[in-house]
Amino acid sequence: MAVCPERNSWEEPALIKGKVKEYWNERADSFRVQREAELKSGQHKIWEQELLSHLTGKDSLKILDVGCGCGFFSLLLAENGYRVTGIDLTENMILEGRQMAAQRGMEVAFLQMDAENLLFADETFDAIVSRNLTWTLPHPARAYEEWLRILKPGGLLLNYDAEHARYHFSRGLEGEKAHEMLSRGQMEECMEIYGMLPISGWKRPDWDTVCLRQLGCAKVEADQTIGKRLFLHEDQFSTPYPVFRIKAVKE
Repeated sequence: MAVCPERNSWEEPALIKGKVKEYWNERADSFRVQREAELKSGQHKIWEQELLSHLTGKDSLKILDVGCGCGFFSLLLAENGYRVTGIDLTENMILEGRQMAAQRGMEVAFLQMDAENLLFADETFDAIVSRNLTWTLPHPARAYEEWLRILKPGGLLLNYDAEHARYHFSRGLEGEKAHEMLSRGQMEECMEIYGMLPISGWKRPDWDTVCLRQLGCAKVEADQTIGKRLFLHEDQFSTPYPVFRIKAVKE
């Protein structure tokens, strides 16, 4: 099993990161359409119940949404009274998120930022949430270290992801409702990105739990059945493969 690499083994793969950034910039418009629909669907309430079941102290809690995209988690949490900052590598996603927040009259700080190189001071946030981000990262261990750095002691990390690459390597992207808005070129680009990322070959969430424990989290849980409770029907928001949740508490 892969474990957290030493810092001196981390080199910035500009080609990979640039490819990922370009891909999601191109998808920002259609991605916003999907997230708008999700906010208006029954999934809104399901995700709300899931996230709020782990969070307390609405008036005082500062939450970072890492890899926020157009801001689904950010907006959901902001409307429940939390102070939320959403970051994403791609400028178009941030622009879409700001527009969605403005349309709803919500205050969310959307910032363009690299999830592996955060610009926040140590111990800034009470909680971090993330959805479908870690599979896109060239250095997920570096990201985890950064996320823990900016969490306050006792801070909570909730990461929702899946083994997207493992499934799509064997079956392709066709046939999945979430990909119906993708062009053939975007599907090919996505598969190319899968092949460029080391995390695509690691067994998850086992790798994640080992890494977080090595980084000093004593409380780390992986729930590999969460997808069955989050996605009750097969639609454009669900995936045909298991979603998992990583829950970790910083010492």
